[in-house]
Amino acid sequence: MRVLVPLPDRDFDVTEVAVPWRMLRDAGHEVVFATESGGRPEADPLLLSGVLFGQLGADPEPKRFYGELLADEAYRNPLSWADLTVEDYDGLVLPGGHAPGMRQYLGSPVLRERVARFWALDRPVGAICHGVLVLARTLDPATGMSVLADRRTTCLPKYMERGAYFLTAWRRGRYYRTYPAYVQDEVVAALRDPSQFQRGPTELSRRGTATDDAPAFVVRDGNYVSARWPGDAYLFGRRFLELLG
Repeated sequence: MRVLVPLPDRDFDVTEVAVPWRMLRDAGHEVVFATESGGRPEADPLLLSGVLFGQLGADPEPKRFYGELLADEAYRNPLSWADLTVEDYDGLVLPGGHAPGMRQYLGSPVLRERVARFWALDRPVGAICHGVLVLARTLDPATGMSVLADRRTTCLPKYMERGAYFLTAWRRGRYYRTYPAYVQDEVVAALRDPSQFQRGPTELSRRGTATDDAPAFVVRDGNYVSARWPGDAYLFGRRFLELLG
């Protein structure tokens, strides 16, 4: 099957892209990337080097996967958002990231129009962390409401976003605050009922791995699966593969 992964030109989350990519590829699926103008994207460099004193970045295995991703022809030669024919794809993955370059992707009306068309096909959709904002901001033409209005979902919880900001603001400023509003607040505002939002258990540092899903949390609602942060990426990848069948 063919899975579409839109990305900004820079600053996407290493783990949230490289882990699902590797899992999809290992399962025999084709992953197609797309950026605004078809230029090769670049991950958030601080997640490769470390946000503070070499810490708070991606774990070694996702960084290794990212190194492999750099050689992938589909990654090196992405399509442009405007040229996408969404009917050509069996699944859609919307990764996250929090650095300033993400605003290009999170705020694009062109991308939202393509996402709305894909959503209407009722095919598998996965979104993780800030990627859920793309769906929260995508309106269903039939209702004028977010495509998530009647779905259960998670996203980056406010306590995680606020905690990372307070921990690093002295050195990184608003690096962890992509927008003035918290991701959770905007996502909840897009839902018909706030109880549809599922925050998941409190987790401050432990991350799920290829062999341990205990710290991870995802929400599945029909053909849609969502996750909170890079620590959920492996479980997110597994649940998305289940949607693809």
